[in-house]
Amino acid sequence: MTNVLMVLSAASHWTLADGTQHPTGVWAEEFLEPYRIFTEAGWKVQLASPAGVAPTFDAVSLSEGGVGSAERVAEFESRIADLQPVLQHPLRLDAVNAGDYDVIFYPGGHGPMEDLAVDDDSGQLIVEAVKSNTTLGVLCHAPAALLAANDKKTGDWVLKGRKMTGFANSEEEIGGLADKAKWLVETRLVELGAEYSKAPEPFASYVVVDGQLYTGQNPASSVAVAERIVADKS
Repeated sequence: MTNVLMVLSAASHWTLADGTQHPTGVWAEEFLEPYRIFTEAGWKVQLASPAGVAPTFDAVSLSEGGVGSAERVAEFESRIADLQPVLQHPLRLDAVNAGDYDVIFYPGGHGPMEDLAVDDDSGQLIVEAVKSNTTLGVLCHAPAALLAANDKKTGDWVLKGRKMTGFANSEEEIGGLADKAKWLVETRLVELGAEYSKAPEPFASYVVVDGQLYTGQNPASSVAVAERIVADKS
């Protein structure tokens, strides 16, 4: 059986440049759709978060504006309710081992920019995954977690030169938060030496695969990146 670890942010806010706290968390679609696709494939999925804290879902990701329709909101809310026994008891991130999993997957939302971007346990999990060539899926704002993936011996960023995508600066601008942020995902990835690319149009589905690294640009990429991982490992 294929074993999957989904690493979720424990943050319920994102601290902006002026110090204010913007409510956020995990983007619902980016957790729910990959979780569905992985479990429907017959894979075993476990969750982990910093300190084993149950995730907060970004309220916008459970609104009509965030998902497109009242029916979709109701579907997501129902699925979250059904998954409460799983969501309320994630593993502690400091207690998991990359070697126990075939796939490690990070959903987005602004939450990872608050905690996983500076979380050493998450960073070293990613380092272990990269060095062991474990399949690593990272979606939307979750490439923020990649920023912490520094080799402890050399201090080098282990993903330098790798092809990837993530939430684009243009998308952050359209969302109205780009000029309020301390930093932006696209900018930081490029600064660190990633070979970043994005879809021609904002918010279009876009997936980049570089070896065992699978990245999706935005919520619209949730299904595509998870399906690509399942297809490649089947």
